[in-house]
Order: sequence, then C-alpha cells, then structure tokens
Amino acid sequence: MNGKEKIKILIADDQALIRDSLQIILSANEDMEVMTPVGDGREVIRAVRGEKPDVILMDVRMPEMDGVSCTQIIKENYPDIKIIILTTFDDDEYVYNALKYGASGYLLKGVSMAELTGAIRTVYSGKAMINPDIAVKVVRLFSQMAQGDYGIHVDSRFVEDISKTEWRVIQQVGFGRSNKEIAVALNLSEGTIRNNLSSILSKLDLRDRTQLAIWAVQTGVTKKDFS
Repeated sequence: MNGKEKIKILIADDQALIRDSLQIILSANEDMEVMTPVGDGREVIRAVRGEKPDVILMDVRMPEMDGVSCTQIIKENYPDIKIIILTTFDDDEYVYNALKYGASGYLLKGVSMAELTGAIRTVYSGKAMINPDIAVKVVRLFSQMAQGDYGIHVDSRFVEDISKTEWRVIQQVGFGRSNKEIAVALNLSEGTIRNNLSSILSKLDLRDRTQLAIWAVQTGVTKKDFS
C-alpha cells in the first residue's frame, strides 16, 4: 500500500454490536477505510450503488435479503468488488452458493482479527481466501458442483498448451489445497505456484481458482497420475 490508496470496506451485518466492533477494529489499520456499516441486504445494494467499496464483509443471514442473494446481485453488476462471507453458520448450502456466485472468501465469525485483516488484504489483491476449517467441505462441494448443473466448459484446444507441471498444479487445486500446501507437495516455491496458476487460468480462459477446481474435479484431473 502506497499510503494514498486505502482498501475501502463495507461491513454488512444485522447485529449492531458486530458492525460497530468491526468498524472500530478495521479503521485502526492504516491501509483500510471503512464506509458507514449497514444492517440488511437492501441497504447493502444501496450503499454499493452510492459509493463502490473494494471489499464487502457480508453476513450471510440478514433481513430483507440474505448475504448470498446480495453476493449474486453485486457480482453480476460490479464484478470487481470482492466479497467475504462472514457467518457463524457452517452450512453447506451457504458455502456452495457463496462460491458459486463469486464470493472471494468465506470465513467463520470466530476468526481472529489478524486472520480477518489478512483475508481482506488477500482478496483485495485478487486472491481467494477460505477458512482452513471448511477447506475439506469446500473440496466436497466442488465435487457436487462439478456433477450438478454448474459445469465449467473449457475449449479442448486450450488444454493442449498445459504443461506437465501445470497439470500437477491443477490437480492440487482440485484437491482444495492452498498455494503454500501446493508448493510443499510439488517441491516448488509459492511464487512459482502463483505464476503457474496465472498461466493456467489464462490458457484455459477461466475466471478464478474456484472455476479451475470445479473443472479439475468434473474432468477427472484429480484422479489421474501426473508423477
């Protein structure tokens, strides 16, 4: 952060205590600017239209309109806005839909403030952030999404340019592993993994890591031997 550019954050939660606490804590970070918090889904939409935030901390259960519906509407109209779903509910359906509609992260409300601020900076930089506690659940959901009506289609010609190392990275993404975990598994640096992922997404014309993971599962990449 260069001192001039701050991450503009919108907090959306129906509990005033949580809104106020998050606002105080996040405002203490020099690289973050917190907009006036809101308490329900429709207020989120109005706030976004009025002054576009960089990152939204979105409670999944709110009156008027829930966080998942908000995510769908916002990502359709403002795809550059990053959304982190915050919830106390470790619920399969919410994880599935939040990821399907384009949320960059999903965190349980019990995370530390250091983890939360780290997640905000992570998604702001264009990466995905998922709480390690639900990583296994996400892998299972990728499989469900791949077998359901959320298929990812890649032109067969694009696949021809994927190198053996990139196939191994794709497989690891399909397992739901983080860049750090992939780096250890493949004995490569995290920087190399990031570069490989960028190259892979470009070659396959995929939007993000979630689409890549779903594609890896639905095409059987996770079951192949690339050793």
